[in-house]
Amino acid sequence: MKQKMTFRFCVLLTSLIVVSCVAGNKNSRQSSPPVNENQKIGMASPPVIVYKTRNDYFDKVPVILSEDKTRIVSFPDPLDLKINGNFVYPSKLIYSYLLDNRGINQNTAFLKFSYEQYCTMDTIPAADRLFNYITDSNPFVEIYQCGHRGNYYEIITELNALILSGKIKDCKNLIK
Repeated sequence: MKQKMTFRFCVLLTSLIVVSCVAGNKNSRQSSPPVNENQKIGMASPPVIVYKTRNDYFDKVPVILSEDKTRIVSFPDPLDLKINGNFVYPSKLIYSYLLDNRGINQNTAFLKFSYEQYCTMDTIPAADRLFNYITDSNPFVEIYQCGHRGNYYEIITELNALILSGKIKDCKNLIK
């Protein structure tokens, strides 16, 4: 009888220890800071490009020019301008800044075509012919690289705060 009681006590004590260890681990996991779902361990994330343009090119198709801006080195396939059926326009920030969602850089120019017009073309012209449709080969008033998307938890809110504080100027200026 005494052995049964001792055995039951040991089982109960072991159970309590296991339960408290599991609960302790669960609580420590819950108190850790939230992980940015966009950031994957060991994977690079796209750069954050924030910019202002001389004119309104919000819905115009961006193309990438060579360093000397004499030719188009990259232009999108119409399928690249949509994600899940929606056009990938830049996100509007405060004070007329825009957040790139397409993959532009300081050598970007904009075509005269809107995303809609470009996507309904029967055939996209070759790069040398598209060059004739550039509206502005030097469209940027300001363009900054502000780290990588994986560094942000709520990117729009955080970038607007950066702009409001004037610290946008601390980002890497891409205009030479």
